Amino acid sequence: MDTLIAALPVVFLVWSMTKQHPLAAHVALPLTALFAGLLQVFYFQADRLTLLANAVAGGLSVLTPISIVAGAILLNRVLVISGAENTLRQWLESISRNQVAQLMIIGWAFAFMLEGASGFGTPAAIAAPILVGLGFNPMRVALLTLVMNSVPVSFGAVGTPAWFGFAALELSEAQLLATSQWTALIHLVASLIIPALALRFLVSWKAIRDNGIFVVMSALSCTAPYYLLAQVNYEFPSLIGGAVGLCLTILAAKFHIGLARQSDNNDLKEASLNPAAVFKALSPFLLLIAILIVTRIKQWPIKGWLNDTSLWFSVGDFGVSQALILSWSNIFGTTVAWSYKTLYVPAIIPFVVTVILLIPILALTKCQLQRATSDTWQRIKLPALALVGALMMVNFMMQGDDNAPIFIIANTLADTMGANWSYVASLLGALGSFFSGSATVSNLTFGGIQHSIALQTSLPVTVVLALQSVGASMGNMICLNNIIAVCSILGIKNQEGALIKRTILPMLVYALVAALMGQVILRVLL
Repeated sequence: MDTLIAALPVVFLVWSMTKQHPLAAHVALPLTALFAGLLQVFYFQADRLTLLANAVAGGLSVLTPISIVAGAILLNRVLVISGAENTLRQWLESISRNQVAQLMIIGWAFAFMLEGASGFGTPAAIAAPILVGLGFNPMRVALLTLVMNSVPVSFGAVGTPAWFGFAALELSEAQLLATSQWTALIHLVASLIIPALALRFLVSWKAIRDNGIFVVMSALSCTAPYYLLAQVNYEFPSLIGGAVGLCLTILAAKFHIGLARQSDNNDLKEASLNPAAVFKALSPFLLLIAILIVTRIKQWPIKGWLNDTSLWFSVGDFGVSQALILSWSNIFGTTVAWSYKTLYVPAIIPFVVTVILLIPILALTKCQLQRATSDTWQRIKLPALALVGALMMVNFMMQGDDNAPIFIIANTLADTMGANWSYVASLLGALGSFFSGSATVSNLTFGGIQHSIALQTSLPVTVVLALQSVGASMGNMICLNNIIAVCSILGIKNQEGALIKRTILPMLVYALVAALMGQVILRVLL
């Protein structure tokens, strides 16, 4: 009974956003949060003061995703208003007029590299508007970017889901590296299937078959170095793999390797482009990536400075650190806390900083900046409300320690599957991403459960944790935060439920690949 009651908010949310006349996310999510809160009070007998503290923390936590989305939208509007996006579109068309090539360059390889550098939904936020600028349908672009942005996530943001997501488990360096190796292997196999499923949202199966060699080459150009690097490192597989893959994919498209021949004159198109204009149009992305790399490599001092928790000043339980980290500890006298890393969350740095640096490069006027800022505000108003509901719901579902609704659901799944847990371990990781909006948070939340189940069922810990990591990555396809973010950036309204209905099938295919690969690995080990 507890499991059924605990699952009711999830059932209500899915039903309300996928029924024939679905509720908009900014309505459905706050209602679900209210429903989850009432269940906590009247069924689970939750402490009301803690529940109120979680509501406040959830509301404040919206600052992280919405600031990232706002930064991405601001940069995108600057590119559009300045004409840089149009130049970039022409340059991409000059590389290849083949739609499959364009989608793999931007939606796959470029986004792969961005995920390695930043994460936090940044790849879809940047890649999606470029693809729409190339003439692709916004709704279908949203589907493609959500599905594509899954394979690199386990090592996104310079490996944060790996080294930080499993930090609480106190794994040895050898265990963490082994977990990363198995994770990369499963993703490598999945990369032979997932890009094709994503491409199908925008092109026909015939186009995919005709360009199949190129698709496989592009996929492996990212995931082969990604897998090889994961054998010795868990921070840079996505970043380096994406960078290598982007260069190789562009070269393959340029020389028509593996692509169906088309009756277009790419050489003539390229000759009409001014190289200086192309470089200027690319400068925002070069700046963005450079800033992300510089600020996220932990061996360099800048990352430490941006995460400095040394107190600057405080008022009661509210404090501001030397790195402008805002924090509120012991909210209403409870153990609930909230913090916001003003300079480290990818919002002010890199997006706002990049826009400032672009003022002289793109000759931006005050009027253009005001228009970009106004457009940004108009696009984030309703998504902000939806995200408040989502984050409150997450906090409510996780309240109660071992008796929290989300843990009750997870434990029931574990008890039901027993020694066959490896078949569904990835789904628990996906569930965590669906709720929290983050592969890192999914690993933090469910890593302990997965570790405990592995010990109880005598399964190799590193394999089960790898399945958790893969699941958290594939959960990005149905992650509410990502869906809301990409919809707001592309101006798509009230289609969140429709997107989930379309992306859940590729996610289940991914889960099947993970389950089969899990069995292969276990047979080899055992």
